[in-house]
Amino acid sequence: MKKEKRWIIAFIIITVVAFTGVFWKHQSADNADVFNTIETINYGDVAWLLTASCLVLLMTPGLSFFYGGMVGKKNVISTMLKSFICLGVVGLLWVVLGFSLSFGDSIGITIGEKTYGIFGNPLQFAFFDQVEMKPHKLLGSTIPFILYALFQMKFAVITPAIITGALAERIRFISFLLFICLFTLFIYTPLCHMIWHPNGLLGSYFGVKDFAGGTVVHMSAGFAALAGVIVLGKRKNSEHIPTNIPFVLLGTGMLWFGWFGFNAGSALAANGTAAMAFATTTIASASAMMTWVFFDRLNGRKVSALGACIGAVVGLVVITPSAGYVTIPQSIFFGFIGAIVSNTMVYWKKLKQIDDTLDVFACHGVGGIMGMILTAIFANPEASGENASLLHGGWNVFGHHMMALVLVSAFTFGGAFLLFKLTNKIIPIRVSEESETIGLDLSQHGEKF
Repeated sequence: MKKEKRWIIAFIIITVVAFTGVFWKHQSADNADVFNTIETINYGDVAWLLTASCLVLLMTPGLSFFYGGMVGKKNVISTMLKSFICLGVVGLLWVVLGFSLSFGDSIGITIGEKTYGIFGNPLQFAFFDQVEMKPHKLLGSTIPFILYALFQMKFAVITPAIITGALAERIRFISFLLFICLFTLFIYTPLCHMIWHPNGLLGSYFGVKDFAGGTVVHMSAGFAALAGVIVLGKRKNSEHIPTNIPFVLLGTGMLWFGWFGFNAGSALAANGTAAMAFATTTIASASAMMTWVFFDRLNGRKVSALGACIGAVVGLVVITPSAGYVTIPQSIFFGFIGAIVSNTMVYWKKLKQIDDTLDVFACHGVGGIMGMILTAIFANPEASGENASLLHGGWNVFGHHMMALVLVSAFTFGGAFLLFKLTNKIIPIRVSEESETIGLDLSQHGEKF
């Protein structure tokens, strides 16, 4: 078998990272101004966050089944692997640089007398320096800092995995690996810092409320998927029959189960907020599933297992940014309106023309947008902080949210578009016509479903 230079370079990179880890001089967490003592750990919170972290990790293989069942038979393995491989690629990248860029001390712009972060100090937590058992005073003050870092890792892992559904059946595997590295470093980590770091520009200055990742995860993945589809172009044969609907059902169940860790875990404690997020997550998804099914019938389409599954996932996406901020009755409306808007977008002819294989933008991108808007309208200020939502008289906060919505959309779409173009310059991202005809399972991986 011919050895390609690009794979030699990839192996050299992982070798350098491994040996750097051996000789890295680890810095301990000894700054009393930043870290609490071991005695401040709440073991109930630790138990819940360990469980939540496992649940969120399960979402990535769940997503691989969800996507894998939807594509044609020649591309099942390649589609599933592109989601699954993110556990390895982003997991390592998160330890080396990603966590530090996301949650290191803010580097950004000064407005008035305060610095609002755009990204974190890349060296502060590099190779998990200072990431130990002591809780961070501002980032999970009752759980070990290492647990907070690992919980956040799972969010970073699934975000690029979501993008794979839009690019299925035509993207080269090694090009995808390069892109997700670039995406994680230059889009996900700054967006994560700007919204979730205490001094982040979007969270602290604009007042963006994002309880569990509607903006950080789903909007960024949705707009990146849209950019990728435009750069890649349409498939040669954009018509296919889903290979394995039971895979989709299994994947949906795993995603729904894991989403309890995704949303309820974002309370960072075993408390009432976690319980409320657990409940709103369940109800919004149930509402969206039923709305999707009924809306399909109103439009002359059959009740399908595929539609029910997509509806359930859309409900999970829409409730994510406000899971701990709204009431259960309001979560029913979140699922209802989110399902109608996403369903309409899925069947919108202009969006169909660009060939988003598994409708990632219509479900995750649009679902994230709807979640962000609805959060700005309904979020309870007692749960989400002192800034009131529109329903509670917060016109200023709503306006800032809409400004942030435009900024996030432009940043994620424009940034991803440039990164796809850069990736294509380094390694062509589209497989050959022959490989696409054979199917990526055989042509890229030498395996068959």
